[in-house]
Amino acid sequence: MPDSPHSSRQNNRSRAGVVLAGGFSTRFGETDKALAEINGTPMLARVVDRLAAVVDAVVVSCRAAQHHAFDRVLSDHGGETPVTFAFDPEPDNGPLAGIAHSFQRIEATYAAVVACDMPFVEPGFIEVLFEQAAGHDAVVPELDDGHRQPTQAVYHVEHTSRVAERRLAADQLSLHGALGELDTVILPPDAVAAQTPRRSLADLNSRAEFTRAISAEGDDPDSR
Repeated sequence: MPDSPHSSRQNNRSRAGVVLAGGFSTRFGETDKALAEINGTPMLARVVDRLAAVVDAVVVSCRAAQHHAFDRVLSDHGGETPVTFAFDPEPDNGPLAGIAHSFQRIEATYAAVVACDMPFVEPGFIEVLFEQAAGHDAVVPELDDGHRQPTQAVYHVEHTSRVAERRLAADQLSLHGALGELDTVILPPDAVAAQTPRRSLADLNSRAEFTRAISAEGDDPDSR
């Protein structure tokens, strides 16, 4: 199935955003985790809204089979920021493939990439990542446990596309591996902690993680 007719290449945008939502959510149960609701809003819509606050256009990377449901829940989201879709040519082939395919549809110099299961992403922190990325190929935050979070990061579109397409052609699907071929700035844990709460970088992969995140006693999911 071809890409959505609304997925035409973005024209002359200075900053773009990509939301990765094409996985099969195998750890989340029978429900697509992108549609799991927090305070009545699907995680996908929350991420799109927060990303749209700091970019000129958003591309949602997903499977063609997800398009109808995603288009429905996003109909009232994104504000004035255009939201389009890029369909994965090979479903669930990993984030590097989703990034590469989405980057073909934008002309921005830099793009923020955020996974759909990061509903607490902070727009202000994405601004920081854009600032840190200037003159480099990528900027990736590192958490205090040493984990690097490449699915809440900013990338140089042209350079990343070139590396991604070469690696994908060689069946090298690792996003972390691609970072090794890019001029990547690692934002250290102390700098990350000074700019955003750790919660904003949490990815809710499983139903248990999702439940804990939204039901912690006395914790308002929209307060951080």
